[in-house]
Amino acid sequence: MPDTLPADSVGLVEPQKLAFDTPLALDCGRNLPGYELVYETYGKLNADASNAILICHALSGDHHAAGYHSMDDRKPGWWESCIGPGKPIDTNHFFVVSPNNLGGCKGSTGPMSINPEKNKPYGPDFPIVTVKDWVRSQARLADALGIEQWAAVIGGSLGGMQAMQWAIDYPQRLRHCVVIACGAKTLGPEHWLQ
Repeated sequence: MPDTLPADSVGLVEPQKLAFDTPLALDCGRNLPGYELVYETYGKLNADASNAILICHALSGDHHAAGYHSMDDRKPGWWESCIGPGKPIDTNHFFVVSPNNLGGCKGSTGPMSINPEKNKPYGPDFPIVTVKDWVRSQARLADALGIEQWAAVIGGSLGGMQAMQWAIDYPQRLRHCVVIACGAKTLGPEHWLQ
């Protein structure tokens, strides 16, 4: 890491965590009795909450899309080249929200989380989650942040599938959808074990 942060970086960022105590019905037929989502934000939400952009990560990604967690970080977030002042997703104009998906290994509720029914980690008993499940959890995050409609939902690969699912399930809740390098449809659990 250089001694100073680049001028076009969002700078030092700190992950945030939001707990939800309302059960989340999953496509697999199970419920998460409660869950936590870890996310980062960059930029400032305007007064009417009309400048918010949701960034959906790919399979190997996480919530750390831009900036640095400390001056000792060797590299910035995975989409540093696109998010920041004067960049394509310009944080001088937009409030960017980047969550970690449920089931991920970077802080959101997943296999390493405590299963409240057994008081031990879920481990392999963590329920199968789908793109639709992630989008439903992200919609609840938007509600908690006071965002009724995204200026855009953006994602690549598996993140692109989430962006596409947003446009299908919640078309009134986004003005633009940017789908990058992903398939034309997602397959539900009925296709997974064939």
